[in-house]
Amino acid sequence: MFETKNAIANGSSEIDMVINIGFLKDGRYEEVEEEIRQIHEACDGKILKVIIETCYLTEEEKIELIEKTVEYVAGRVPVVAGTGSNNTKATIEYTNKVAKIDGVDAALVVVPYYNKPDQAGMIAHFTAVADNVDLPIVMYNIPGRTGVTMEVKTIAELSKHQNIIGIKDCTGIVNMAEIVANTPDDFLAFTGEDADALAARNVGAQGVISVASHLFGKEISQMYAANSKGDNEIAGELMRDLTPKMKALFSHPSPSPVKAALNHVGIEVGGCRLPILALDDAQASVLFNQLGI
Repeated sequence: MFETKNAIANGSSEIDMVINIGFLKDGRYEEVEEEIRQIHEACDGKILKVIIETCYLTEEEKIELIEKTVEYVAGRVPVVAGTGSNNTKATIEYTNKVAKIDGVDAALVVVPYYNKPDQAGMIAHFTAVADNVDLPIVMYNIPGRTGVTMEVKTIAELSKHQNIIGIKDCTGIVNMAEIVANTPDDFLAFTGEDADALAARNVGAQGVISVASHLFGKEISQMYAANSKGDNEIAGELMRDLTPKMKALFSHPSPSPVKAALNHVGIEVGGCRLPILALDDAQASVLFNQLGI
């Protein structure tokens, strides 16, 4: 709760948290809800984004978790649920299942992975999804995970669709600048790269959907607050200090480093589910030294 309160005090307008998958898998739903409740109260009216690592859950578990999340949130903050896959029909069907859960505001849909569609295929995929689901769509472009890149011209074309409202993009600051320049003013653009957090704001994006903020939310909030005030020297100093820590959090397959770090500082988030392995003692020791925790 301390990090959340500090982040809000330093100007953050949104807090991100990763739900405790370990508790969820053990059926400890009341503890999951209590953790969300405490962090939400600490947000003091600001937006709380609850991140669910859905790739580690079965469809039944995903649905149950989303239901419990919206039940607790009760309309107080937006709920965006991940519903994407590499199968257009399956994405539409699952998204519409999620859309039936009262209280879900939008769906995060990843670029299809493994089968590597070309740009025309991506346009066809997202258009079909957006045309046939009952939720607004936020696209997720992450080539390192999917094996294929959605180009800026494709993003610009899809941004014209009235049911596609934004993107989380992990292709670098040059592309982010072009996305902002070539999409409507109300199109939501977020970087998914921690290292681009400051640069993304400077080129007009809304900000970052961050891993490092789970540990360094105060510092990231201070950086954004300084940036908003025009204190670029202070913002730059904070970003330079954060950059090696951000890099360390991706020194092993994510989310094992950030989970190890959070558990180490007393924020219980459980372990990882195969095929992701937890850090061993030697790996964890190196990580904690790099993070200064």
